[in-house]
Amino acid sequence: MNKPTKKQQALLKFVDEYTTANNVSPSYRDIQQALNLRSVSAVAEHINNCVVAGFLKKVPNAARSLEVIPIEDHKETVQLIQHKIIELNQKLTPKVDENGEIEEIPQSKKDSIRDDILTLKSAAKILGLDV
Repeated sequence: MNKPTKKQQALLKFVDEYTTANNVSPSYRDIQQALNLRSVSAVAEHINNCVVAGFLKKVPNAARSLEVIPIEDHKETVQLIQHKIIELNQKLTPKVDENGEIEEIPQSKKDSIRDDILTLKSAAKILGLDV
């Protein structure tokens, strides 16, 4: 998993401390002033980078909805993705019925399962998670 940059660490620390003290996350202007950033768009860029990296959550089009994601949650996410990939791989394993016949898995189903596995691995990669 990627670690936050120094600027991201400062942003995450400020959001966490502000939220704890005020029971609401800071506005973009609060962050701009606290971190001495030049513009609200610079704040938005830093926040979006933290969201993509998996360090921060926000509700789209909602004010003051920032939430720092604890590192422990990253480990849980990795475990969930790994478990889902194992589950999908098991679906690719042919089953033997009661007569000893191997049940064929339709190619379209195999392709769909493989696509799901690739999607999970791609999402993990984007989040910087090692699965």
